[in-house]
This record gives sequence, structure tokens and C-alpha cells, in this order.
Amino acid sequence: MAILDRYLVKEILKCFAIVLTVVLALFVIVEFFNKIDNFMEAELSISRLIRYLQLKLPQIIVQIAPLGILLAVLVAFGLMNKNNEIIALKSGGVSIYFLMRAVLAIAVFLSVALFIVSEVVVPITISKANKIWLSEVKKKPVLATRQKNIWIKGNRAIYFIRYFNPQNRSVSGVTLNYFDETFKLSKRIDATSGVYQKGKWILSDTMEQMLDEESDTYVVRIHPQQTVEMDILPEDLTRVFTKSDEMNVAELFSYIREVESDGYDATAFRVDLHARFAFPVQTIIVCLIGIGIAAKRKGPEGPSVSIAYGAGVVFLYWVIHSFCLSLGYGGILPPIIAAWISNIIFSCYAVLNLIHAE
Repeated sequence: MAILDRYLVKEILKCFAIVLTVVLALFVIVEFFNKIDNFMEAELSISRLIRYLQLKLPQIIVQIAPLGILLAVLVAFGLMNKNNEIIALKSGGVSIYFLMRAVLAIAVFLSVALFIVSEVVVPITISKANKIWLSEVKKKPVLATRQKNIWIKGNRAIYFIRYFNPQNRSVSGVTLNYFDETFKLSKRIDATSGVYQKGKWILSDTMEQMLDEESDTYVVRIHPQQTVEMDILPEDLTRVFTKSDEMNVAELFSYIREVESDGYDATAFRVDLHARFAFPVQTIIVCLIGIGIAAKRKGPEGPSVSIAYGAGVVFLYWVIHSFCLSLGYGGILPPIIAAWISNIIFSCYAVLNLIHAE
């Protein structure tokens, strides 16, 4: 490795460590004061809150690492530009593309590291953090399953739901069993699908079997649509399913195949699957954007303006990425397009920025 490459790697990693430490410290402080009331109400110790925050840290590191490496690149190159080091290097025949080697090496390494952490560490830690929050703080029973068949006990009722889609809060393959005081089946409702709207469950294509006490037989009624009383909320069903961020790629892919083999829509999970691969690539793209921004800014105010400009670009990046994912969840965009289109757009911006800087 050339002396210049070692210098750049050292400066960028030093800035990255400082930025990451500051951001994580701010997160811990803010999250601590936001959650301490909940833990105190649940009569849990401070050590349990600290454990909860520790389990959340890997996911936060993965999320803020692209911003951290961008700020590190902006600071390192901004200071070089401010001290006219980049001009001196260009005068000596060193191209801006030569300086990219060290940055790209860091970006690729960090991108691979983030993918490994999100695959190996985050599913385990975030699952434990959610368990602490739900079972110990919220005092709610934690049931996690990757199967589609859900059994829930209600108030003198047993509910069966074959599949729940958390994106649109809809259910499929519903069977509701209601019992009287002697635990005799008083009513049964079967429905092909249902949705939660305005605080009520609305089922479609229902068959209702109501017990006639005089004849001790069941009267059958068919309804194209029926509003029913269920003492469960979509949030209760969400707790039953293991979320996408609690599964690695292999588990998520297996779950998608399982859901689709039963004829249910797994679009949201396919979007999350493609996003798993698209997100780490953001690290490489923001590094290229950072080089282009910092190399163009000159003067005493260069580094500060570059940082503000770069932060704005990353914020826009995340807004567009989240918006495209939402379009993918809604089925407006194909899952692979929804996950990768923001990377494509900002890759083009990074290339044009670098050409202009050179």
C-alpha cells in the first residue's frame, strides 16, 4: 500500500471512529431517557435497561454506519482541500481517481462487514431486545413463530388465522369460535379474508353458524361482508410473527417460499429480502458522493459546508429509499426495483459529481 493510501485510510478511519462514537453516545442518552419511565413503571432495574440498549446497538451501528463513513470522508478530504493538499497532489499528477482507491477499499470492507453483522448479529440481538420490551416492560405474552397458522385465546373465544399480512393489516383463512358459560360452542364464523379498519375487523365471504337454543341446532347464514367482534388488535398479531429484521437472508427466503407456496402474498417480505443486499451497497455509494463533494469545496468554510451538504444528500437518499420501499410494499414497484432504485439514482449522481470534481 502506498504512503498516500495509508495516510488516507488512517485519517478516514480515525474520523469514522469519532463520528460513530459520538452518534452512538447520543443514541444511548436519548434512548435511555425515553425508555427509563417505561422500565421504572414495569419495576425493572437500570441494569435491565442498559442490557436492552446494548442489544439495540448492533442494529443502530448498521443503520448509521453509511452516514458515519460519509462524514468521515467529508472531514478527511475537506481538511486536505482546505490545506491545499489536493491541489498539490493534482499538480504532481495525482488524479482524484487515484485517491479513490483507499476510500473504496474502506467502503467495500465496511459494506461486507455491515452485511455480516446484519445477518449474524442483528437478528439475535434485536429478537432479544424485542422480547425484553414486550414481555418484561409491556407485560405482554411473547409468541414468535414463522409458521402461518395462528391460534389465539380471547374472552370465551378461540381465534384461528391462517395468515396475517402486517403491511395492510389483513388476515386470511379466519375461523372464530365463540363459547358460552358452559364452554359450549355458541357461534362459529369462517371467512376467507378480513381487514382491520377504523377499530373494527371486517371479514369477507363469511359463513356464520349460530346455535339455536330451542332446537339445539346451528343456523347457517352467509354474508358477503360482516363486521365482527374480536378482542385482538393487529399489534397483537404482529407480535406473533418473527419480523424480517429478526431473520437472516436464508430464513427470510425460506419463509417467502413457504408463504407463496400456500398462495399468499409475500411482496413485503420480498422487498425486505432485496433491501438486505441493497442497503450495504449504500456505504460504497455515499463514499463516492463524499469524495466528489469534498473535492469541489474550497476555502476556509469548505469542510463545514461539505458536511452540511453531505448530510443533506444522505437525508434525501434515505427519504427516497424509504419512499421506494413503501411503493414496493404496496405492490406499485417490483420488489427488486423498490430496493435498488435509490442506489441506481445516487450512483449516477456520484459518478457525475466525481467527473465534475476531477
